[in-house]
Amino acid sequence: MGSRVVPLVLIALLAVLHAQLWFGRGSVPNVAQMSQRLAVQRDANDQAQLANERLAAEVRDLQEGLEMVEEKARFELGMVKPNEIFVQIVK
Repeated sequence: MGSRVVPLVLIALLAVLHAQLWFGRGSVPNVAQMSQRLAVQRDANDQAQLANERLAAEVRDLQEGLEMVEEKARFELGMVKPNEIFVQIVK
C-alpha cells in the first residue's frame, strides 16, 4: 500500500498545479487578457502623450508671442483688424 501512496500524492499535486495554471489568479488565460489590456492602455497613453505634447507646444507659442493669439482670434473667433476685409475660402 505504501508504494501506491506516493504516486497518488504526486498525481494529486500535479492536478492541483495544473488547475492553478489554467484557472488560478496567474493562469494562462488571465495573463493573456491582462497583456491585451496592457497593450490597449499603452496605446491610450501614447495618444494622451501626443495630445499633451501638442498642448504644451501651443502653450509655449501663446506665451512667446502674440502671433498665435492673433491667429486664434482670426480663425476661431473670426476677428479682423480695422479696415481689413475677411475672406474665407472653403474647400
